Amino acid sequence: MANILHIDDSISVAPQIAPSDLADIAAAGFAAIVNNRPDDEDAGQPEGAEVRAAAEQAGLSYAAIPVTHAGFSHPQIDAMIAVLEAADGPVLAFCRSGTRSCNLWALARAKMGDHPDTLMAKAAATGYDLTGIRPLLDALASGGGTGASGR
Repeated sequence: MANILHIDDSISVAPQIAPSDLADIAAAGFAAIVNNRPDDEDAGQPEGAEVRAAAEQAGLSYAAIPVTHAGFSHPQIDAMIAVLEAADGPVLAFCRSGTRSCNLWALARAKMGDHPDTLMAKAAATGYDLTGIRPLLDALASGGGTGASGR
């Protein structure tokens, strides 16, 4: 199974997961999967449809919120907020390394009102550095913010 990093009781992130991982992920108590990878980003990665089918077969909800090299946008942040609010338990978000998933979670939580210092500390505790998106976290937490970038 993928290397899952626990950020807090509501979210964990991981590098690419395989459809064969989904039963174990469900057994570990996760309720929802968020795929932050666009299809065909890397040769050999499973297609999102395969991951969705395995997630649904394992009783997990599934959302695809692909993040490309172009960075983050408000629709992506809003989609992540919707997943976090709708989940009936912990969410597992994944991408190639877990970084985009962690960043998108932090942006969503900032827009939901979490303090950027708290988000930065939670991310740092799992090995992720949010310094590059700190200005956007501050803007979102204060109710502002326009576009987003970063990976």
